[in-house]
Amino acid sequence: MNEAASSTRTADERVTVALGERSYDVVIGDGLIDRAGTLMAAVLPDRRLIVISDENVAPLYLERVLAGCRDAGFTCGTAIVAAGEASKDFATFQALSERLLGTRLDRGTAIVALGGGVVGDLAGFLASVLLRGLPFVQIPTTLLAQVDSSVGGKTGINSRHGKNLIGAFHQPRLVVVDIDTLMTLDRRQLRAGYAEVVKYGLIGDDEFFGWLEENGARLLDGDADARRRAVRTSCAAKAAIVAEDEREAGRRALLNLGHTFGHALEAETGFGDALLHGEAVALGCVLAFRLSARLGLCGPEAGERVRQHLAAAGLPTRLADLAGRQWTSDALIAHMQHDKKIRDGRMTFVLASAIGEAVVARDVDVDHVRAVLDDAIAR
Repeated sequence: MNEAASSTRTADERVTVALGERSYDVVIGDGLIDRAGTLMAAVLPDRRLIVISDENVAPLYLERVLAGCRDAGFTCGTAIVAAGEASKDFATFQALSERLLGTRLDRGTAIVALGGGVVGDLAGFLASVLLRGLPFVQIPTTLLAQVDSSVGGKTGINSRHGKNLIGAFHQPRLVVVDIDTLMTLDRRQLRAGYAEVVKYGLIGDDEFFGWLEENGARLLDGDADARRRAVRTSCAAKAAIVAEDEREAGRRALLNLGHTFGHALEAETGFGDALLHGEAVALGCVLAFRLSARLGLCGPEAGERVRQHLAAAGLPTRLADLAGRQWTSDALIAHMQHDKKIRDGRMTFVLASAIGEAVVARDVDVDHVRAVLDDAIAR
């Protein structure tokens, strides 16, 4: 980085995920891709690592990360997977496992995820099981990964029965969030990540949601200050929840607002580019507020306010927005019944009593869910 760029760089910020001896920092700043090696050297036990990335991200950032790591004294290996949700499968997991084990790694070898949520989930799952657990670092390069999937230790791959049904909790040693990487993110991926940002306002921070209504367009249009504030606020919210409930026994379930509906929509569309995860979450949040209104938990005006904001951000808010799809409530409910949040055969939903006030519901009659879906399909 040249001297002029360094002099104008905003100071790094840190959000701590407080988990006792396993606590770690989320470092948020500019130009961190080039400084990742120095940051990792402070928290990793050994000086050997393997960076896992995908075919889209690697050409942009891999060599810069590797250069910084080598300068910090690391011996580096790499593995590149195909971009997209399809890489979160058994075949890719097995191939990577065999390849990494063939490098004669040891328990001090760190796995570094460089990419979006798919790479982070896959690499994290590898780190959780290879040699019964390896050090792990996240370098998320998408908005969705920066504000959500890189923080909290959830890792996993998909099954034909549903999303993230095979996985483990495995906390990283460090999360390195370089805001500058969002400049190379395409608009659709940026909007998809924005849905997860909105979620944090909906589950527990109505003031943040109000700020997003005023500033979301600036964030999406590239304003660095707005992006930094949104990432910091989202990471702080998730860190607080994870510190209280690491393994989703209680309050952490609130982070699943929109996800029971959203995962069913993803499954129905084949976990591909037809519907990105964040787009599914946006639709899921709209449906969760409609279900909340049907059950008398909140008025319909709250859900309409949410829908209007998500639509203004360019996110899908109606099933009809996904052209050429034929939906049935039976098919979507069948997907929900394979969701990992099922308890005693009952589907779990995160619902809302107001914007900023979310609740977990485990006793929703399936007829109410069907009615909400049938209404959404008819619109």
